[in-house]
Amino acid sequence: MPDLFRFNFFKSSSRWIVGGFFGVLLSLGFWLHDDYGVSWDEPNNHLNGLVSAKYLTQLVAPELVARQPSSRLIPDIRTFADADHGVAFELPLALLSFVFTHGDSRAFYHLRHFCVFLVFVLGVWALYQLAKQRFQDWRWAVLAAGLLVLSPRFFAEAFYNGKDIVYMASFTIAIYTLTRLLQRPAYGRAVVHGLATALAVDVRVQGLLLVPVTLLLLGLEAGYRARIERGQLLRVGGIYGVSALALTVLGWPYLWAHSWQELLAATQRISQYPWAGRVVYFGQVLSGTQLPWHYIPVWISITTPFPYVLAALAGVGSWLREMIQQGRASLGTFAGRLDLLFVSWLLVPVLLVIGLRPVVYDGWRHLYFIYPALVLLAVRGAHTLTAMARQWPRWRPLALGAALIGSWGMLHAAWRIARDHPHQQTYFSILPPSFAQRNFDLDYWGLSYRQGLEWVLAHDQAPTISVHSPWPSGTLVYTNSLILPPTDRARLRFTNHQNADYILTNYRYRTQSFPDTIGREVHTIRVNGVRILSVFRRSG
Repeated sequence: MPDLFRFNFFKSSSRWIVGGFFGVLLSLGFWLHDDYGVSWDEPNNHLNGLVSAKYLTQLVAPELVARQPSSRLIPDIRTFADADHGVAFELPLALLSFVFTHGDSRAFYHLRHFCVFLVFVLGVWALYQLAKQRFQDWRWAVLAAGLLVLSPRFFAEAFYNGKDIVYMASFTIAIYTLTRLLQRPAYGRAVVHGLATALAVDVRVQGLLLVPVTLLLLGLEAGYRARIERGQLLRVGGIYGVSALALTVLGWPYLWAHSWQELLAATQRISQYPWAGRVVYFGQVLSGTQLPWHYIPVWISITTPFPYVLAALAGVGSWLREMIQQGRASLGTFAGRLDLLFVSWLLVPVLLVIGLRPVVYDGWRHLYFIYPALVLLAVRGAHTLTAMARQWPRWRPLALGAALIGSWGMLHAAWRIARDHPHQQTYFSILPPSFAQRNFDLDYWGLSYRQGLEWVLAHDQAPTISVHSPWPSGTLVYTNSLILPPTDRARLRFTNHQNADYILTNYRYRTQSFPDTIGREVHTIRVNGVRILSVFRRSG
């Protein structure tokens, strides 16, 4: 049987294939970015960017702020409750929106969704580079990039999740700049890695994890370098630390307006975030502060294509086997030290959440930044099995079976992405639809409200239509109207339950159907058999 991985065609066409992959990905983003609704957090995230933009403008051109009537609606950075959230993404986006969208909310959210996707593509590129660095073969790197793209929830959230996806991408880029620094500890690379670290911190303060990780790995690297090189590593570590600190402050206007101690206060919010909401978990409605230890592992397992999970487990297992057999000698190669980094990247954050019990909610989105590590370890599992099959013929049937399962998993994920569009954010991998319906949060982002409103507007020709959404999703019906054409927005009225013509609900915090008294169900959005939104027509 010929070895496809040795065909000269693939070797000579690598640039075309890799370029084609990223070209198709960018084309998909351009084609699909305006299909998604507006998620729960987006208006407030944008407001945070506007708060920092207003503060900076007041420093350099206060007369410009005074000439903008809408500036009075933007809170002061010293009093805005969420000003301690990083604005490395939101601040540039706020400036872009001022230049290009001119107050049109529909144009703004189209711009926003495309910008989020562009950042996601940068994260995919960084993952590609990490895999190429580790496996020394662009084909395994394309596989890693493909696994990330063909992950239904991540594909959808790559268009609207300006927190978790942007942080995942920035963290992955920082890991890549770290590995480049470890390969060649030069001063310029230390500054670049400091910049990447600062960007990650200025998206989400948890990016501070990169600082001890970097210093620990530089120390580990020193143990495998000649004595004369260790002084260079020490100097590089110092330059990195100063660069990361200075650039973090430079990119976070909140710190300019407050004392340096505010960074420490923001860090404490990692484990004490004041979220008083609830989640549905195995059919129970639980407080976000009282979730069981297995909440994150379960959510990872049920929302990741299962062949990817199996491959990642194989990757971790093969790494453990090498560690047991070779001990510290397994870290003697750069590839071995990269494996340690990837395993730590995946497991340490999960173990910290289990041990420290910070507030998490809405699935495992706060840990999305570990998903590239899961993908890299999945590729490691496939790579190890391929190497074993080449060396020992008895492993070939198992390798072939695993390749078929993995290929099926990727094709099935691609099919689900196409079929479930634009609601891939509700993807479950191994759960029967009826079980997922009763036991877990569904469209907690609330994007399906856009399609619900579009259905109402298309099927009711009244000049004005009153709509309402029950608590706790009341704001989502208005939020999603912001991405509709102005003529459609003008027809909508947002009112209370008693005066509404239509009730829209995404079943937030509910495991049961609504009673008949709410109205007649006239439209339902289902994804893979799971009901994620209902539209009720009220009589009279």
